[in-house]
Amino acid sequence: MMRFSNEIKGVIFDVDGVLLDSLEIWTDLGARYLISIGKSPEEGLADILFSMSMEQGAEYLKENYDIDRSAEDIAAGLRNMMRDFYFYEVQAKPGADRLLRAISDAGISITAATSSPREHIERALERNGLLGYIRRMFTNSEVGRSKHFPDIYNAAAAEMRTAPEETVVFEDSLYALKTAAAAGYHTIGVSDCKGEPDQDGLREAAEVYINELCEAVGLF
Repeated sequence: MMRFSNEIKGVIFDVDGVLLDSLEIWTDLGARYLISIGKSPEEGLADILFSMSMEQGAEYLKENYDIDRSAEDIAAGLRNMMRDFYFYEVQAKPGADRLLRAISDAGISITAATSSPREHIERALERNGLLGYIRRMFTNSEVGRSKHFPDIYNAAAAEMRTAPEETVVFEDSLYALKTAAAAGYHTIGVSDCKGEPDQDGLREAAEVYINELCEAVGLF
């Protein structure tokens, strides 16, 4: 496998599906909620809820499962289950600690760029012993734009005082990786069986494609 040059001075990590094995909650949340109140989820529920907001999903569950609670209460329950998953359950991806340590030991700055709430991610990373490696975390909600735009990567690079050509971005989503690449960043695509459906596209778009984080240890 290739090695990045000594010109690399910063690394930006996506979190869900890259550092944390968390993608399952985004597909299982509705089913988890229904099971918790004694209801049986229909086949394909995750696909139905995929494009819905939390509030829209709550409305769907109320209307289709005869739940004697308000949609607001259901949405609150979903949010609480999501929070508890990050606070107490989610585990680090295999090799995350080893990779972060190797990058840090090489004198390379590390930041994180996530679409998830800061509170959830920080608590999960801290519980898994990873937060201390990260210089600063950036969230889409705080930056004000999604990863369809490079703003979050630019903010992270500015924090590290690195130019795009001196910075590597780890992503598991094809659209986000393409955004980073188009902005001039080096890219590593990370496979996750619960995430990006177009793994061939991710492999083709990334400078480096890995199945496990430990594969990237020798790149820096």
